[in-house]
Amino acid sequence: MQSNFPKIPLFFSMIFFAFSLFVFLFFFGEINNNNRKAEIKEGEWLNEKIKRNEMETLDNSIKIIDKEMIELETHFAKSSDIVPFLDTIEGLASKVNISAEVVSVNILTNHTGLTVGAKTSGTFSEIYKFLALLENSPYEIEVTSIDMRRETELNSEENKNTTVPKWNITFEIKLLSFIE
Repeated sequence: MQSNFPKIPLFFSMIFFAFSLFVFLFFFGEINNNNRKAEIKEGEWLNEKIKRNEMETLDNSIKIIDKEMIELETHFAKSSDIVPFLDTIEGLASKVNISAEVVSVNILTNHTGLTVGAKTSGTFSEIYKFLALLENSPYEIEVTSIDMRRETELNSEENKNTTVPKWNITFEIKLLSFIE
């Protein structure tokens, strides 16, 4: 008995099947490698996206509190920026119509404060308003000394033309919100 089954086409079909199987397995492996790489890249991308969102949130938070930071910083005087504090003293004096002159500025030896000496001249009520405004300024201050003297005597010849006596006050204040 002879077999009528052709062997050559079977052999070629087996080679074609093996080749197809090899190509299938090769492409299957490449697809799996690409999927792994894509998952890694997607994880990196998600991490970067999270970081970017956190930075945007932080920027928004900074923008929200920016006004509060500026207001807070105005309460502190830096050694390089004492002039605004001195301008505040003179500006408050002009608001209540008295003359104020800064006569001394000293940084304390332990660098924890700044002392300012000033002379003012005006009526008692104006000077009182000035000191009240100064204590309510945005700076934290402590009045360390006050020397009050009446400029004109009550019964003198000069005072007969004026109805309200003038006062000269020399005071020293310590700026507690001073940072070096």
